[in-house]
Amino acid sequence: MKRLLLNAGVFLCLALILNSCSKDSGVTPTPDPEPPVSTGLNFPKKEMRAAWFATVWELDWPGIRGEAGQKQKYRDMLDRLQELKFNAVIFQVKGMADAFYNSPYEPWSASISGTRGVDPGYDVLKFLIDEAHARGMEFHAWMNPYRISTRADQSGSFAALPSTIPSAWTIDLPTIRIYNPAMPEVRQRLNDIVKDLISKYNVDGIHFDDYFYPSGFTYNDDADFTKYGAGYTKKEDFRRGNVEKAIEGVFNTIKATKPEVVFSVSPAASRSYNYNTMFADVPKWTSSGWVDILIPQLYQEIGNSSNPFEGNLADWTQFRGKAQLVIGHGYYKFGASDGGAAFQNVEQLARQFDLVRKNKYAVGSAIYSARDVMANRIGITDKLKELYSPNVVMPFAGREVAPKPTIPTNLNLNGNELTWKVSGTNLRTVVYYFSDLKAAGKVVGVTRNTTMNVTEKGFYCVTTINVDNLESTATATIEKK
Repeated sequence: MKRLLLNAGVFLCLALILNSCSKDSGVTPTPDPEPPVSTGLNFPKKEMRAAWFATVWELDWPGIRGEAGQKQKYRDMLDRLQELKFNAVIFQVKGMADAFYNSPYEPWSASISGTRGVDPGYDVLKFLIDEAHARGMEFHAWMNPYRISTRADQSGSFAALPSTIPSAWTIDLPTIRIYNPAMPEVRQRLNDIVKDLISKYNVDGIHFDDYFYPSGFTYNDDADFTKYGAGYTKKEDFRRGNVEKAIEGVFNTIKATKPEVVFSVSPAASRSYNYNTMFADVPKWTSSGWVDILIPQLYQEIGNSSNPFEGNLADWTQFRGKAQLVIGHGYYKFGASDGGAAFQNVEQLARQFDLVRKNKYAVGSAIYSARDVMANRIGITDKLKELYSPNVVMPFAGREVAPKPTIPTNLNLNGNELTWKVSGTNLRTVVYYFSDLKAAGKVVGVTRNTTMNVTEKGFYCVTTINVDNLESTATATIEKK
């Protein structure tokens, strides 16, 4: 994520502009993210539990050559995430104007075979999606909208430009080559890429990270402003407008092509930094309904002097607009030599989770990144297993496309066997338990069956949930004595 390229100057900029806001103020927040499935009972909060898989520089995957080894590594990682009760992966399928599938617009990623443009000999993306779905996890395809290639410094060379990308569409900066955000042709190409992917593959979401206009550089786009900037008096507003058109365009492409796919964006921690440095007016996107899930990267610790976790959490809560709010955690810092003192103790993660779970508008967490979950430095994944021990239900986001879920019927308890009937197709059942009718409930499990073994004395009820993650009203409770 953004941590890979930020320099000291950018962090200074963060400190200076954290509390400033300009035109991105005054957004009215939406109501509660989702009403309870029934009144009179205290249902547990829903949670998205996602892990980012970064593939640029083979950070998380694959890091190995050959189909068999790549498949086994991915399965092993997913098995571990399933054990920890994750319910989503956010997998980078387009990090450097490349693809983890056969794309007519960008070449095969070098991360798979070692050479850009080389077909690895198997349908990588279908495999990745199928394995996630087989474990009950959603698969969100992570794309970087503009980055084409990087280099260490100006003395180096960028990778050869793919033949499918006209050089006139690009901008070269000291360490990064990007698609030109000002060009309508670039926005159309981005829409075409998204449409192609969601038409061919059964992804649950499209995800953008926080690379918009690149930070830490100065560049001259006077010619673009002259050519495309009609209606703007300030270049800064022109740049924000270019990114805004890209976000709106992708949202509309998804909605028109496959509306059940959700669109998520993961901005940098500081709202003002996004607005003033990367020209990303995120509150406008969320208030306009162009983003279904907002996942800000709150990678600093609680009490940070310039960019505190708790301050940014409160700020994004206010400016989440119509999007569901999920919080990104800087998991990579825990136990790392350069992670800082606050991240040498697992209780920092516990405190962050506590703040998020007490925030009634936040509906989950995203962990950066998957390899750090596997590493378990300082026992941080042991702590995560504890934090994720309760079963949860994925929250609804996006659009209602599938038929509404129906209330189960004929709930019955015979000894330890709880049974019910479900009418409708492609529905799962959520089984809830309450020690008494005033106590906080818990999720016993989510199943496609119509029976479950239960052992605890108390009260049970069930709901159904459809493929959109929309949940029915609960049945009446039944008591196990």
